[in-house]
Amino acid sequence: MKIAVLDDYLDYAGRFADWGALVGNVTVFRKPIPPAELVATLTPFDVLCVMRERTPLPAELIAALPNLRLIVTTGMRNGAIAMEAAAARGITVCGTASRTTATSHLAMTLILVGLRNLLPNVRAVEAGGWQAEAGRDLAGLTLGLVGLGRLGAALADLARPFGMKIVAWSENLTDARCAEVGVERANSLTDLLGASDAVSIHLVLSERTRNLIGARELAAMKDDALLVNTSRGPIIDQTALIAALQAGRPGRAALDVFETEPLPDTSPLRDAALIAAGRLILTPHIGYGALGTYEIMYRETAEAVRAWADGTPVRVMAP
Repeated sequence: MKIAVLDDYLDYAGRFADWGALVGNVTVFRKPIPPAELVATLTPFDVLCVMRERTPLPAELIAALPNLRLIVTTGMRNGAIAMEAAAARGITVCGTASRTTATSHLAMTLILVGLRNLLPNVRAVEAGGWQAEAGRDLAGLTLGLVGLGRLGAALADLARPFGMKIVAWSENLTDARCAEVGVERANSLTDLLGASDAVSIHLVLSERTRNLIGARELAAMKDDALLVNTSRGPIIDQTALIAALQAGRPGRAALDVFETEPLPDTSPLRDAALIAAGRLILTPHIGYGALGTYEIMYRETAEAVRAWADGTPVRVMAP
């Protein structure tokens, strides 16, 4: 049995996974495999261990891998796996547990870093200078949550002790859900964007949410507001965001997720002037990727492969 661990950027599978007697069967890929090379590279493998949505497994790729019998994904939801195609081939797909705190903690960190204008002040000291432009006190500011599921509610709990007023919107959000979390419901996305000093996105990517925030929505934001995205890159229209930042509305954005990952060197988001001014903060999709999360994910990935090899039931994901 040949086992491939894909996209292990930081070599944490070797640190946290106990493969037991299977260790000699494991090949770890530290860098993304170019799309044109996926079929040739992965054809020999019986098992693919994937990290969330880093390498998609669409139906055409699954159909082209004759030896594939097991897919293990970190977490229990991975929209980049063609589940029905796997089921049609009799391929088992299973997942692992995950921590629920890391992403909301990063979103709160980005809000603090962005609103307090932290990075330009850090860079000023590093360059031998002193203070740069002051940031804003969070107390009394309004946080807008686009999505009030598990992660949105967790961020509300983190922001509340800072004295922030919290409002939320999503297409099917109810007054009952807002009352449960203890936030106000905005009448529309535009109303939320216009009222908020910081906006944080917590939605699942779908055809309904792709490019949900475009030029019209960005123009509704305040000129000193911060837009944070730790959800999925395509929820924001990237081209519209760069144009909006360059025009000064919103004032800042902090992004942990991107339409193409890793972020290409040529991406317009690598705008040197915006980054130097602290108006665009980019982090490399580390929302869920705290050490404790990686430990759980890779430990359970190896456990799932060993159990499947032994014929023991595993945490199977439904198509």
